[in-house]
Amino acid sequence: MKVTDILNWENTSLACGKNSIENQITNGYNSDLLSDVMGNASEGMAWITIQTHKNLVAVASLKDLACIIIANNNKPAHDLLDAAEEEGIPVITTSLPAFEFAGKLYNELNK
Repeated sequence: MKVTDILNWENTSLACGKNSIENQITNGYNSDLLSDVMGNASEGMAWITIQTHKNLVAVASLKDLACIIIANNNKPAHDLLDAAEEEGIPVITTSLPAFEFAGKLYNELNK
């Protein structure tokens, strides 16, 4: 599955990173703790969170994550979008709760 596939789902939109929407998604990781993601996420994962600050980009870049998904209709900070664009990390927003989005991603990845 690619990041671009998620953009075809209802309730999702691309906030930035259009040049990297072909990134391959291997799995998902749902966490709001940066240290948890740093310790447990793997390359190619889609990170689902409700956080909206710039530090997400540093962690996503460090772990080589496919994208950042911001749930619950939360709006990403402008400095997050600037940093993500610079690092080539797609940021997707969704109105869905993180749990619901994670379930949908799980189902799609395991078809």
